[in-house]
Amino acid sequence: MSSSSVLTSIALESLPKLTSGKVRDLYDIDDKTLLFVTTDRISAYDVIMGNGVPSKGAVLTQLSAHWFKVLSDRIPGLKTHFLTLQPPAGLSAADKAVVHGRSMQVRKLKVFPVEVIVRGYITGSAWNEYKKEGTVHGLPMPTGLQQCSKFPKAIYTPSTKAELGEHDENISPEQAAKILGDKYASRIEELALKVYNTAAEYAAERGIIIADTKFEFGLDEETDDIVLIDEVLTPDSSRFWPADEYEVGRDQNSFDKQFLRNWLTSEGLKGKDGVEMPADIADATSARYLDAFKRLTGKTLDEALNELRA
Repeated sequence: MSSSSVLTSIALESLPKLTSGKVRDLYDIDDKTLLFVTTDRISAYDVIMGNGVPSKGAVLTQLSAHWFKVLSDRIPGLKTHFLTLQPPAGLSAADKAVVHGRSMQVRKLKVFPVEVIVRGYITGSAWNEYKKEGTVHGLPMPTGLQQCSKFPKAIYTPSTKAELGEHDENISPEQAAKILGDKYASRIEELALKVYNTAAEYAAERGIIIADTKFEFGLDEETDDIVLIDEVLTPDSSRFWPADEYEVGRDQNSFDKQFLRNWLTSEGLKGKDGVEMPADIADATSARYLDAFKRLTGKTLDEALNELRA
């Protein structure tokens, strides 16, 4: 996909749009089904950039679908919202062309209002808090951790789910339990850690460290099942590090949008609205996403999209 095919705005004729997020647009198919359409928009520090990243929407969609299959195979009884990468039958030919490769049909569920973050390594906001307080999300941590150290075991560190334009806030598991309710809080924590550890093992076999990641969960109100939803283990929702370059005590090279965050910070643009990325920054971000995709799936994005057409 070339830069000319970058899609930051999508308007389907065949389905009613329900909402637009930072990256995804949601369309209503029927009482039980949604169409997730992933644009090439990218946000950093909770601000959407003025331009998009080539191939990003397809990478996020195809990689999430890959993970849903891998995780379902490796975790008995795991429920996900994923149905199919094929577009719904009622879509017009023009709309099908727009959403090809960047959309998935998913189940409609009640969404839990917490960002479920699991950290295997100390970096980002967790490292900043630890340096000041010796804690992460208010949880006491071992002394002597260095930047990007691996935790003795992965930790559950939730955050609030902010409205568009607002900022997520790190909260403790106890605060999350008050939001989620005791009935579901411990089940969500247990499931999130299991999914992370399973994914981390799979990624390690392919030369990638998953330093941390963000999950979302929904509730199937008919069965009371907790269901893994939204995007899963993508370069947008995770920090991916090349295992062969990993070194404690410094910032890591990465296959995710940390590259973009670093550029924004160095240019004094962190948190500013309306920023347009130079073409080289957008293309370099795209290259990192495509590299992660190939390492994790064993195929190029073009190969995955051609399989979808077959």
